[in-house]
Amino acid sequence: MSVILCYGDSNTHGTMPMTIAGQSLRHPRGQRWPDVMARLLGPDHEVMSEGLPGRTTVHDDVVEGGERNGIKVLPAILHSHKPIDLLIVMLGTNDLKPRYGVTAYEIARSVERIVLAAQAEGVHRRTLVISPAPVRETGTLRDVFTGAESRQTGLERHLQDVAARHGAAFLEAGAHVCVSDGDGVHWEVPEHERFGAIMANTVRGILS
Repeated sequence: MSVILCYGDSNTHGTMPMTIAGQSLRHPRGQRWPDVMARLLGPDHEVMSEGLPGRTTVHDDVVEGGERNGIKVLPAILHSHKPIDLLIVMLGTNDLKPRYGVTAYEIARSVERIVLAAQAEGVHRRTLVISPAPVRETGTLRDVFTGAESRQTGLERHLQDVAARHGAAFLEAGAHVCVSDGDGVHWEVPEHERFGAIMANTVRGILS
């Protein structure tokens, strides 16, 4: 039995595209990409989904509050699910909010801190770094992500470099899925289905 931990934000959680900013609903169980991946991988793989809406890499959210700083809670989550065969990290979208004032390079460096912190705990074998699907300044969350389209330029390349430096696998989500026109951040059900299938094939290759 392989244990796979998906560590991410609202798109790992399965948040629906928002019609009112700050009021989130969740796609039903089975439609979220970790669930789709689990179904396709079959019973020999246990998929643990740890997606928190608003989760950042290393930043406290002083606007929305909550334990959204990804590096703070990571050790507890890792040890809750150990031993882990594959850690999947898809973070960085929320770092694009103007309240954090960071560049694509700095977001990648923050993901690197996540990767290194996870390695230091010594409870997982492999890591897969995913570059999130690019956001769009449109719809309900346009003001929440003001300037994000320009700030995210180069993020995929920087994250690929991080993965290469630390022997991690890499996947570019934006090559396979697109954010919703409704809020510019979250995914519709067909995107979750598509990405879950891509991820199942990717994970098979990593763990084989």
